[in-house]
Amino acid sequence: MELFSYKKPINFMGASRKFGLLSLVLVLLSWGLIFTKGFNYGIDFAGGTLIQLKYKGEAPLKKIREDLAKHQAFKDATVTYFGSKAEVIIRTKSSSKSVGKDVGDEVRTMLKDTGSFEVRRVDMVGPKIGSELKEKGLMAMVLAILGILIYVSVRFEWRFALASVLALVHDVSIAMGAIVLFGVEVNLDILAALLTLLGYSLNDTIIVFDRIREGLQKIKDPDLAGIINESITRTLSRTVLTSLTTFFVVLSLFLFGGEIIYGFSFTMLVGIIVGTYSSIFIASPLLMWLGFDVKGFRAKEAEKRKREKEKEKMRAMYEQGTI
Repeated sequence: MELFSYKKPINFMGASRKFGLLSLVLVLLSWGLIFTKGFNYGIDFAGGTLIQLKYKGEAPLKKIREDLAKHQAFKDATVTYFGSKAEVIIRTKSSSKSVGKDVGDEVRTMLKDTGSFEVRRVDMVGPKIGSELKEKGLMAMVLAILGILIYVSVRFEWRFALASVLALVHDVSIAMGAIVLFGVEVNLDILAALLTLLGYSLNDTIIVFDRIREGLQKIKDPDLAGIINESITRTLSRTVLTSLTTFFVVLSLFLFGGEIIYGFSFTMLVGIIVGTYSSIFIASPLLMWLGFDVKGFRAKEAEKRKREKEKEKMRAMYEQGTI
């Protein structure tokens, strides 16, 4: 049973130019933020040391900063609350070479006058390793997009493939712009979220494209816009149900998952909204803007079916011994 039922197709393509212009503005703004403000890299990519402390009462941030400033390795360290006022995160660009082998013991000694606390986590990444992780992360994104392009090219006509990849670039660009705008720390969790977003958005787009391809064969309308409108309308119930289900799950993680998965859940929230929007208002109109030929496609499909029938006929004659 479908969630929505429509007597006639919704005219999605009628507003395609407006949405296309909106998306172009959002993508340009996102890239503008990326190149001007830049990413807030975490220690995974920038290198450094991260220490998480938990106090029995409220953590005295001012006192912690004063005590750390007395030591050269932690002179430029940043100290912020983490989830609650009882927990703090200390970040410094210093790696293990400059702060010693046992960072936890050194921090206990430095902050012994700030109150009773426990060291819950110590993460250290050298600048060379951070740079390598950044390069490999970027390479993973590029390879994923190339793999998607090849997969969709094999499964669909090349315009479908190009439209899907452009839609993915659109989704990832806006998601990255939101990350920069809100100052979300970029680490391996964010990379995982962006790669997950690629798969999620592609899946949504492929389902819409499958229905459009089916409509090209079954719907007699010669107008591509009309075929796209009817195809998207038929998949709208599934798209809304899937997107809402995923959205509410990720929203729960965002609201109640704590600081540990804040970056991942934030990126996924933005990605789900943008990915659902782009599969309808960006990927599909791109087929028209790329000059997809309905008559040419139908002629190729008719020729393909004719060849298949001829092969079946020849196979049947061979099996009957008539040739």
